[in-house]
Amino acid sequence: MSSEVKHYPLISGGVKQRYASAVVVDNLVLVSGMTVQDPATGTCQTHGIRDQMNVCLTRTKNALEEAASSMENIVKTLVLVKDMKDFPELRATELEFYKKHALRLVEEPPACTAMQIVSLAKPEFLVEYEAVAVLKRT
Repeated sequence: MSSEVKHYPLISGGVKQRYASAVVVDNLVLVSGMTVQDPATGTCQTHGIRDQMNVCLTRTKNALEEAASSMENIVKTLVLVKDMKDFPELRATELEFYKKHALRLVEEPPACTAMQIVSLAKPEFLVEYEAVAVLKRT
């Protein structure tokens, strides 16, 4: 039995990247790590952990919606953060976002892995957010 696979390309700085923003395999949606890199210019959109997390979450939301899913269908996240001292504010920002855009995740949070890393794609990036979701919940 073969699986249906659909790719949603990522455009950054006007250039199609060598990886997808999301890939759908049957009922599973895999969203690439989202950063604050502006898709049109390739530059950093904002500074500060709260603002950067909101951009990452919005880009994740957009990728999921493009793939015919939604934030409410997230089942697993991976958060890469440069400094764990920012983690409490990052999680508070995530919860605020869920309250506005994915109320189900407030009561039924996804599995999550958080890791402090030395660097991200650009020195000014503080966080990267990756998600796994389903297309439809049964």
